[in-house]
Amino acid sequence: MGLLEQCEAAFGAADLYRALGVRRGASPEEIRRGYHRASLRVHPDRVPPDDKEEATRRFQILGKAYAVLSDAEQRALYDEQGRVDEEGEALRAERDWQEYWRLLFKKISVKDIEDFEKTYKNSEQELADIKAAYVDFEGDMDKIMESVLCVDYTDEPRIRKIIEKAIDRKEVPSYKAFIKEPKQKAMARKRRAEKEAREAEKCKQELGLGDGEDDLKALIQSRNKDRKKEMDDFLSHLEAKYGNNPKKGGKKTAAKKGKK
Repeated sequence: MGLLEQCEAAFGAADLYRALGVRRGASPEEIRRGYHRASLRVHPDRVPPDDKEEATRRFQILGKAYAVLSDAEQRALYDEQGRVDEEGEALRAERDWQEYWRLLFKKISVKDIEDFEKTYKNSEQELADIKAAYVDFEGDMDKIMESVLCVDYTDEPRIRKIIEKAIDRKEVPSYKAFIKEPKQKAMARKRRAEKEAREAEKCKQELGLGDGEDDLKALIQSRNKDRKKEMDDFLSHLEAKYGNNPKKGGKKTAAKKGKK
């Protein structure tokens, strides 16, 4: 089974960009972040034992997708002809995809997270990311709130004001999904976020966890896919920001987010 068929079986679409959750015109930095974010969710070390085999398969597929899209020649072939070179260097069968992942991304500390959040919130970079997410998702606040870093549901009024000001200044288009969002959808989003926050806090208390780095790791590993999504997105950007560059063709990671 070829890589595109593997993507379709694992992620529902024979599309490398969709597998990584990025738009087709994504920059190399956005593709790297998309790979990191997607791979964190299925990393074999972060799932229950019963799910490890399937997670490993999906993790390997994501590694292959990134290997193709991070290689300029392979990406051009895929973009122009819709196919991948299954015999090429990027997809060599003997590659250890977990080791490949570790070479790209190093571990981060709780202090890294705290320091980043302090400098990111209300920064020019956050403003740019909010506007980019608004345009990428055509005003869908569900996706915008999932996409922007370091935010929770209490930040939504602030995020909305930023977008409204950008619309007034004609910096971004006016999307119906944003302007006329049903109140029921906004309330459902708030309820989901509050429920996830309660579940995460309950899980933390049940495990007797504090705020240390080991405690943070244990908390992440204990949460199911839905409850850990926000932390996964948060960690993925931080690890990309502080992580090692690829040996070939690596660039420093910017904070701009691609389309999921």
